[in-house]
Amino acid sequence: MSSSPRISLAGYLGTVRYTGPVEGTSGTWLGVEWDDHARGKHDGVKDGRRYFTCRIQNSASFIRPSPNVSYGQSFLEALTSKYIETPHGSASQESVILGSSQGSIVVEAVNLDKIRGKLADLGKLREVSLVNLDVATGDADGLIQETCPSKLYLKNICHVHHSVPDIRGLDLSKSLIPDWGVVALITRELPLLKRLCLNSNRLLPAKNFTDMESAFANLTELQLNNTMMSWSEMQNATAKMRNLEIIEFGYNSLTRLKTGDDVLPVNKTVRVLNLDSNTCFDWVHIWESICHYTSLQRLLLASNAINSVPSPGPQQGLPALKHLSLLDNKIQAWSDIDALSSWCPALEGLTLRGNPLTAQIRHSRPFTISKLPTLMILDGGEITYRERIDSEILYLDSVVSETVSENERIKAHPQWLNLCKKHGRPDFTTKANPVQDKLSQHLIALDLYQSLSLTASDYQEVMESQTPLVLRVLPTMTLRALRRKTCKTFKVKANVLLWILQTGGALAELRMEHDDRTLAWLGLDEGSKVILCIMEA
Repeated sequence: MSSSPRISLAGYLGTVRYTGPVEGTSGTWLGVEWDDHARGKHDGVKDGRRYFTCRIQNSASFIRPSPNVSYGQSFLEALTSKYIETPHGSASQESVILGSSQGSIVVEAVNLDKIRGKLADLGKLREVSLVNLDVATGDADGLIQETCPSKLYLKNICHVHHSVPDIRGLDLSKSLIPDWGVVALITRELPLLKRLCLNSNRLLPAKNFTDMESAFANLTELQLNNTMMSWSEMQNATAKMRNLEIIEFGYNSLTRLKTGDDVLPVNKTVRVLNLDSNTCFDWVHIWESICHYTSLQRLLLASNAINSVPSPGPQQGLPALKHLSLLDNKIQAWSDIDALSSWCPALEGLTLRGNPLTAQIRHSRPFTISKLPTLMILDGGEITYRERIDSEILYLDSVVSETVSENERIKAHPQWLNLCKKHGRPDFTTKANPVQDKLSQHLIALDLYQSLSLTASDYQEVMESQTPLVLRVLPTMTLRALRRKTCKTFKVKANVLLWILQTGGALAELRMEHDDRTLAWLGLDEGSKVILCIMEA
């Protein structure tokens, strides 16, 4: 049996935790912790006796050794099986089926082996995917470089030029590789490697970390999603990757990251960190765990459990961070958004959808924009100059209507004074008895003109000869909803082409690719002139 502790059986991957007898039975058993814990029945305990331990409870079972159990293959065996097609022999002609099963035809092809030979040049590979091919081991020293020669040459330690593979991206996800030592054995033969995917593996630490630095010398991107590694294991594995810029570490069931008071060395290369779909909830703890990434520009915390963002203390912050995803968390207070402005003073992009705050609070988008003065993109939508101005004025009007003292107002709304300086202080006397906020007060009037041309080339004549149909809508309405409302107004079931007359007389089409955008985002406001053409169904 192979010495590899990783196996594959009927499409399920697992790690062998025990080999030997089980009390009350005869013969040898394998105690396996399955990657898919739903296949497990226990956690290594059988009839009250513990045979092994598991990372995840109830993810293990005992199986018998059998020919159906695969212990994997080497890197080169997997590479050649996928990228090299075996020649069919010396026959000059082969039958090839072209087309689908309903309309397929059989043609005679000549010298396909010659074509296969040209395509079997492993030295030309730049992106390699060996997902689910049961890669378990490396190969003899130098054999990968010998098998995958390219036209690129590097100097070795003896200053002798030698050919190296041109592989820049490698995906070894869902493999049977047991530890980081095997990964290093493969990657040290690929000195040009920049992107490495190891998702859905179960990797033990390397026994010898001295080889790690040379094995990942040029690596810039590393994916470790669903590896069930701890934060400290990830830190140890990446410590020797001197050029690493992007780390993906999602789906690892992490509630806490760092443990203890260990201070990690400063890292100035990592720019992107993805912690998507873990269960982290403590914002300050997250910061304490990642603050050594001093050049971090993009942080993805989507689908975690963050419920609050307290104000930062002295020396706390992410000064280089430009993009933050808090999609599908539990943020529910405006004070959390105010705090983000202090934590991330250079923040340009924020994803906030799927939080209680955005689902329940009215005006969540304009208020978020007003509270984060550096923000340029919110929930994937660009913040235009006009939208920022309108949002900040709406926010000022809302704040001034609160019946609190000025000191309380300043404390509750950190951007209050800055926005007053920018737009002028709202008139308190006119806001003392606020008028009831009615839906009609927010409607804008659009002037609609109907064209018979699919390109609206006759728009000038149309506007001179027609009295516009005035349509009152909310600026938050989407372009898709406007198309439907237009059809309803004209009592037709058809597609509608729309154009807006811009300042200066130019005509701009409102394309269907922008149907999810709001009218305000598209620049439609009170009195905008819209040309439409109905395409009968």
